[in-house]
Amino acid sequence: MTKERYGGIDLFKFFAAILVITIHTGPLLSYNSRADFLLTSLAARIAVPFFFMASGYFFFHKIKNEQGNQTKLLRQFLQRTGILYAICILIYLPVNAYAGHLTGAWNLPILIKSLLFGGTFYHLWYLPALMIGVAIVYGLRSFLREPYVIIVTLLLYLAALLGDNYYSLAAENQALQNMVQHVYGIMDSTRNGIFFAPLFIALGSLEANRRKPKRSALHSYILLFGISMAVLFLEGLLLQRSFAGTAIAPFNDMYAALVPAVFFLFLILLAGRGREHKWPRRLSTWIYVLHPAVIVGVRGIAKLTGLEAILIEDSLVHFASVVILSVAVSLLGIKILDVYKKERTSPLPRGKERAWAEISIANLLHNVRQLQSLLPRSTALTAVVKANAYGHGSVEIAKELQKADIHSFAVASVDEGVALRRSGLKGEILILGFTPTHRLDDVRRYKLVQTVVSAADAERLQEFGKPLRVHIKIDTGLHRLGEPYSNTEGILSMYRHSRLHVAGTFSHLAAADSLEADDLAFTRLQFERFQHTVSQIRAAGLKTGRLHLLNSSGILNYYDAGMQLDGVRSGIALYGLLSKETDRVRADIDLRPVMSLKANVTRVQRIHAGEPAGYNRSFLAERDTSIATLSIGYADGIPRELPEKGGSVLIRGRRARILATITMDQMLVDVTGIPGVQQGDTVTLLGRDGNDEITAGEIAEWTGTITNELLSTVGARVTRIYQ
Repeated sequence: MTKERYGGIDLFKFFAAILVITIHTGPLLSYNSRADFLLTSLAARIAVPFFFMASGYFFFHKIKNEQGNQTKLLRQFLQRTGILYAICILIYLPVNAYAGHLTGAWNLPILIKSLLFGGTFYHLWYLPALMIGVAIVYGLRSFLREPYVIIVTLLLYLAALLGDNYYSLAAENQALQNMVQHVYGIMDSTRNGIFFAPLFIALGSLEANRRKPKRSALHSYILLFGISMAVLFLEGLLLQRSFAGTAIAPFNDMYAALVPAVFFLFLILLAGRGREHKWPRRLSTWIYVLHPAVIVGVRGIAKLTGLEAILIEDSLVHFASVVILSVAVSLLGIKILDVYKKERTSPLPRGKERAWAEISIANLLHNVRQLQSLLPRSTALTAVVKANAYGHGSVEIAKELQKADIHSFAVASVDEGVALRRSGLKGEILILGFTPTHRLDDVRRYKLVQTVVSAADAERLQEFGKPLRVHIKIDTGLHRLGEPYSNTEGILSMYRHSRLHVAGTFSHLAAADSLEADDLAFTRLQFERFQHTVSQIRAAGLKTGRLHLLNSSGILNYYDAGMQLDGVRSGIALYGLLSKETDRVRADIDLRPVMSLKANVTRVQRIHAGEPAGYNRSFLAERDTSIATLSIGYADGIPRELPEKGGSVLIRGRRARILATITMDQMLVDVTGIPGVQQGDTVTLLGRDGNDEITAGEIAEWTGTITNELLSTVGARVTRIYQ
């Protein structure tokens, strides 16, 4: 699997918003009416259907990936869009009042018709149409297969054409004419959420449930789009000619060729991919909503300044003014909203935090590049994000890695995998450990990949009765999980189960972190055992899927030994560390620690020589001593044995020795030799302050553990700040 990217769609959303302004301003009208017709009544008409198709694609893509409470997703979508619609109605109330739209007879049926189909202001029809259209397609998909959904919505669109540009055909048949007039009596237009929107939303749904278009097909899509646009122009010109000399004015909203044109345009944008662009995506919505108000504003400014001849009568200047002001106002609105959100949701200032971990995304991505530099381009890197990404925050770390084109992740349990999926993470998520039978439905529901830990386990998974995507583990000497490499028949049986779709085969190294001669020999032996087992599997005509063996130490010590295979798994090295600071590796790369751990000084006091401090009077002052209390303790992951092992922290760039017994929420340090320490000072327990640094390896050495354990025990109540 590859990371899904929608840069082309993001950029075109912005362009489509400008096309909507084009429709509403007629940039070439004062220069050449025929050219303006080609631009505003034909070319620009792809904008709104494109928005419908994009909305359908992303909504039903989310439905496909969630596999959970889909009705809840629909309800959330309708609620969000409905709130936006309500806000837009309020924004345009003054404009409606000024234009006199609120005068005249109003009753409940008129109000309902206006809200559901008219949009209360001329461009707002899109929002209720989107809600109705998505609800219709969602309902059709619940009892019809995808092709039939397309057929039903296509019939609705064809019916809509009879009420739009092809009204002349309906007029020739009394029954059709009566039908169209009846529809107009209820809805004012066939370009709405019942007739117009569902087809494009259904096409988006169709693409969401298919494999992404291949880049190799891009030229074909471009050619088909070009042909469709040529047909659209021909259709529009013929329709315009057919209306000439009649009392019926063309609508210029709906064309038959619009359907393939928008469809192939969308395939081009999907196949082109490109990196994501959040700003154009956000701007497009703001521009769409605000540009009519800007049009009113530009006209008002022109009248006040006497510049009507330039700002209004010159259609191109009028268009440019509206575009520039719409973008400017939208950018300002986005900025104000972002500041408001930041004030409401951002963490408290660091001086007011109890304890926090600073997570350097720059160092994380640097480590990814360093590790990848050791690997062949064909070897994929799997990010091990188990144990809350070794204490760094699994969801946040995985999302940042996904942006960096990492599309394979490994976790220890089904719950860890579910948490990542619920956060919206794409790509493969491999569960490295055992999953109980009663949780296998979650493995399927969230599209996780299960490790098969033995031949007997494979039989259990087969008996579950539903297809599962799996990686098979071979025990080559660690003797933890996996079917022993020597049991050839047992291993082959794992690949023959009809319900297990084998996507990978792997093993785990026992001594890859050691450069001792006997450990080097044992690691090579494990590799040979694995290769021999793979050859036996393939000789039996069975597929192994992706092969992966090396862990962090394996990458750093065997990057040039031909052991990389199809993939590698990196855990601790990804976070810039070795398990032990004293470990030596063969690779000459620069790994940078990702986490710094900090807390606050909450109190400073002076005790006299001979006075005790801490539980059980565990510290006895040998001299007058200044003691600082810190807002962090063993419940936050601080090892309790640090005071006895000579542990220290950094305050104002200098080391302060840890005193007394570390308690659940607090600890004491000696700041006698550090002038000016006061409440609110930042304390560094892990990381750099000034010219000094306390490393995870140093703390692990003090306490007789490894960095993996130290980082993964950093408590949940420690705020993670990503920077």
